[in-house]
Amino acid sequence: MNERGPAITGMGVVSSLASSLEGHWQQILRQATGIAELGGDDLPRALRFAGRVANNHTLPPDTPPEVLKQGRLISPSSRLGLRAVDEAVRDSGVDVLGIAPARKALYIGAADYSKAGYREFYAAFREAGVVADRAFDTERVNRATLHAVDPFFLLEGLTNNLVAFVSRRYQLQGPNVTLASHSPCGAQALELAVRCLLQDQADVAIVVGTCVWSSFVTLFELDALGLLSQCNEGSASFRPFDRRRDGFIAGDGAAALVLEPLERARARGARIVGSVRTAASFTDAGTTTSLGVSVETAGRTLATALDEAGLRPRDLAFISPHGSGTLKGDGIELSAIAQLLDGDRAATPISGMKPYTGHMGAASDLAEIAFALTALGHGLAPATPNFRATDKGFEGVDVIAEHRPVTGRHVLSMTQGFGGQSLAIVISTEAGPD
Repeated sequence: MNERGPAITGMGVVSSLASSLEGHWQQILRQATGIAELGGDDLPRALRFAGRVANNHTLPPDTPPEVLKQGRLISPSSRLGLRAVDEAVRDSGVDVLGIAPARKALYIGAADYSKAGYREFYAAFREAGVVADRAFDTERVNRATLHAVDPFFLLEGLTNNLVAFVSRRYQLQGPNVTLASHSPCGAQALELAVRCLLQDQADVAIVVGTCVWSSFVTLFELDALGLLSQCNEGSASFRPFDRRRDGFIAGDGAAALVLEPLERARARGARIVGSVRTAASFTDAGTTTSLGVSVETAGRTLATALDEAGLRPRDLAFISPHGSGTLKGDGIELSAIAQLLDGDRAATPISGMKPYTGHMGAASDLAEIAFALTALGHGLAPATPNFRATDKGFEGVDVIAEHRPVTGRHVLSMTQGFGGQSLAIVISTEAGPD
């Protein structure tokens, strides 16, 4: 990829912190968080905190009637995704509808678990007299379910729910992929979009990551996996790379990027907020239960991304790591970053940004790229909220607790995932010292 990487001309983010990218930036400057207590005093503290979007039923104001008519089919994460895409397209200034439908691409990383609890079925089961210790009348259950459960339950719960609404909204009929997983499928969707444009398969690509993790069933499952913070200090308990860390706090949200071939964007006079310089992706060949990657795989991913971009660690304005706040995962990232920086650990600031919104899975991948590019535009590296001191042996790794002025125009963005997946992307601003 290197200097041929596609231009990022539009960005949009929706989360519990704010409903626009500019709103997020203003809140980040204040080191605010969208994480809040959900209620449920009878629940463990780990299940009572999340970054939940309050108005997640809202659609963009100019949503076409043909899309609104199918509103009951739109899943919660798809509503967030539509809003993020709408902002990104407006931000780009590109006439999407004026481009030939077959030359427009769509790449989605999706994680919607809002239906995981099957709560719609509870009333029907209760009406039918279903109890755990005796057989029940299946015909009675079927009758009760027919009246109590929305017949479009299945369609709303499909992981690729968003593709239909975004493609119809903007008449996208070109290359498209929906990746259904946790991190790093948002970043993987971006990598696929970049390669699509480099191969001249499209004139514009929309990339979007969505996530709804705040349902109590999903939080219970994440906690059972040992991933959630126990929230003993409330919303301030999410503290990536801090030696007191004990897991993450989940969040809902969506983020979208509009990509165009660099020369095409320049030719139309677009405001280019950044470009994707390169991407590197490896896996441990792990198992389904692997909750992180090895230091070797993470280190190989980082080194490859920088090498393919033709950069050294000192060329980076800052590093935006995955920073999930888990004891093992953050330790692996710290080790990989320390190896990358070699003997000069303090040369590059480290910014862990998930505590601003909560961990939004596939949406965090793209949201943090949008935050990073916005920060570069303001000459800042964002603070890592709630950070005090890191693990012994990593004191020289410069995890920053306050916003810091930086120079340079490159950021190394990292993401890790279940099954041993590791991905790193180098993004750059259009102007500035190399």
